[in-house]
Amino acid sequence: MAIVRAEPTGVPPTVTAVASPPPTTVPIFCWREFACGWGAAFVNITVTYPIYKMIFRQMLHGVQLTQAFGQLRSEGMLYLYRGIFPPLAQKTISLSLMFGVYDSTRRPLVEYCHVNPYTAKTVAGMVAGTFEAALMPFERVQTLLADATYHQRYRNTHHAFKIIILENGIKELYRGLVPVLWRNGPSNAMFFVLREEADSRLPKRVSILSQRTQEFVAGACIGAFISSLFYPLNVVKVTMQCRVGGPYDSMWTALQQVYNDRDRKLRNVYKGVSMNCTRAFFSWGIMNTAYEQLKKVFY
Repeated sequence: MAIVRAEPTGVPPTVTAVASPPPTTVPIFCWREFACGWGAAFVNITVTYPIYKMIFRQMLHGVQLTQAFGQLRSEGMLYLYRGIFPPLAQKTISLSLMFGVYDSTRRPLVEYCHVNPYTAKTVAGMVAGTFEAALMPFERVQTLLADATYHQRYRNTHHAFKIIILENGIKELYRGLVPVLWRNGPSNAMFFVLREEADSRLPKRVSILSQRTQEFVAGACIGAFISSLFYPLNVVKVTMQCRVGGPYDSMWTALQQVYNDRDRKLRNVYKGVSMNCTRAFFSWGIMNTAYEQLKKVFY
């Protein structure tokens, strides 16, 4: 930037150079992305946990929605939010890692390594999903606490962790790791690619309400689609994780067991997918909207 200083008549003007402020750069490790993911997950889990429990009962027992609702109703409000701490702890940290690790991986690949943006998004999504798998023990305990079979055996989250580790070792907390890895990486990559495509292609709304609605619907549709696509992996995971102790079956063995137990009909493997799709629709819609609002607070 240059400033021209006026001089008396007949004297040429003096030009003084003024240094421009350095461009603002975002550090590779941006804590704001982690914070936005954490807050979005907290809002999401608190609202949608009762729906999750009905879906879980359908996954585990292969029952209709009305029967799953009847089970929860007969157990009463005391048990409705039983087991919420593991998903609350797991999902808040998980989504924090999902958005934070994704952003911290994607930007260096694009800005410094000049990798194709779509390749960078895919790689970053896979890396973020793998990091999330480290939190699997919370998902494992959540599965046991949501199963009525273990209501009397495990009193709460801390008690479940203690008994499982004492009786079976830490390895037991990672039963079902393979389907979790197959689910997390590809689903994360798909989510971020579709989400950013929607964000860049959909029009920017003038009305705040219209923009929030668009964010909700975009996140909801993407989340519902991906959740339904990977639903069989969740069924296999639940089947594997509802056993404590004993041999560790492979994912393929567990899938065959589910298929045989459901009368060898593929549509029975997808039992509960409609409710799961509904939960994912609202869950990811809430999450996406909350995330966008938190970005405005932190940035």
